[in-house]
Amino acid sequence: MADTKREIERKYEGPATGSGAGLPGLTAVPGVASVVGKGVTELDATYFDTADQRLAAHSITLRRRIGGEDEGWHLKLPVADDVRDEIHAPLADTVPHHLSSLVRSRIRDAELVPVVRLRSSRDVHHLLDASGALLAEVSVDRVRAERLDGGEGATQWTEIEAELADGGDPAFLDRVEKKLLKAGLHRSTSTSKLARALEETGAAAKRLTGAPAAPEPPTTAGDHVLAYLRAQRDALVELDPAVRRDLPDAVHQMRVATRRIRNTLRSYTAVLDRTVTDPVRVELKWLAGELGVDRDQEVITERLSAELDELPRALLSGPVHNRVRSWSQRRHAGSRKALIAVLDGRRYLYLLAALDALVSDPPLRKAAGRKPRKVLGKAVRKDFEKLSRLVTKALELPPGKERDLAMHEARKKAKRTRYAAEVAAPALGRAAKSQAKSMKDVQKLLGDHQDSVMSRDALRDLAEKAQEAGESSFTYGVLYGREEQRAAADESALPKAWKKARRKARV
Repeated sequence: MADTKREIERKYEGPATGSGAGLPGLTAVPGVASVVGKGVTELDATYFDTADQRLAAHSITLRRRIGGEDEGWHLKLPVADDVRDEIHAPLADTVPHHLSSLVRSRIRDAELVPVVRLRSSRDVHHLLDASGALLAEVSVDRVRAERLDGGEGATQWTEIEAELADGGDPAFLDRVEKKLLKAGLHRSTSTSKLARALEETGAAAKRLTGAPAAPEPPTTAGDHVLAYLRAQRDALVELDPAVRRDLPDAVHQMRVATRRIRNTLRSYTAVLDRTVTDPVRVELKWLAGELGVDRDQEVITERLSAELDELPRALLSGPVHNRVRSWSQRRHAGSRKALIAVLDGRRYLYLLAALDALVSDPPLRKAAGRKPRKVLGKAVRKDFEKLSRLVTKALELPPGKERDLAMHEARKKAKRTRYAAEVAAPALGRAAKSQAKSMKDVQKLLGDHQDSVMSRDALRDLAEKAQEAGESSFTYGVLYGREEQRAAADESALPKAWKKARRKARV
């Protein structure tokens, strides 16, 4: 079983870490009452990566470490500067499946092999406050590194590492840093020990195909479309581990990235050859659908739970809270299992490969080389005109199932128009940004209406299950009525929201 820790740490080097150097005095750091030495620990870590260093290229490290209180397997995923999520697994001879699955979107079918061995003598010190509580752990690490992946080379260095205690204030590390800098140290230029070992043995992490370090500023219509697609492809790949870990909002964000790519391919057929992109769109629709099972469940549960919390106690009849909770847990467990199977499947890997090929070798049409204003603006206007027809149709229909379906179709088209405007915004400027924002407002209104439709379906199901169990279905009926009122309010608000959106449609 693996567990996760949020790691906030900084590394330092300089003359003060030279041979025989110890830890600079830190008792004067504000808030520190004492510095307690914990002795020297010998650590032996083997780092794993693909032959072309795909993990290191994205500042991800995977190691098997012997020694120390947390010996075992460690996977570190970057969160922000100085912040990483460290996922632990027990010591084993091979990479635990749980950890290898978290990097699958990066490594694809490539094998994980030993690349570097690091042996460190770690002299650990605890910075404690007046109550004896741990503020941070500061260590002097004397490191010896050697290559294991067929290359030759070894190196060694000494560094100081300051790691914030769990739940600590990151500002405390600023105070520690001030003292370390005064002692002649400076922040390490390497993001990790592995990165430094690779750099100093002459084999820094290689950059992945299709992800240039500094892409040229977009100038043509094709440049702008590809820049947007590349950003969304990267977001999809980066969100994969978060989805597998069931982190909040991860499924939603991955679904959004998938939809953005799919809608962009559909909106900008003048730029990209649809005979090549249509099969990719089909696969993106499949993935969005698989992600949607879990996401829709999450939305409905949050909505119903919030409504139950707002109901007066007199309107609560029977074990409603427990039934909604158990209904959600059963469905979530099933959808989670199905989603992980999708991410572990071959079809998903083929889709990732297709997206890589799309941005590295795009099927550009003649319009891709033209100036962006005319080409991108025309695509946005075309989508807006289609949306206008759908909204008009929805408003003309009487309340009921047909109107619900028409508003749902309008919602999907509002998203497409919004994403098309997002692509055009860097080239078209304020007008496109304003249109994207107005489309987001319309989308939100139509989305709330669709959530009400789905919630009513769920409430019917819950009421039936309650009746079968001999429970009262009264509260579900109350909630159903409230959802009907919310939907009616959304329908009444749509004409005004649409009128406002039309005024801002100036692309």
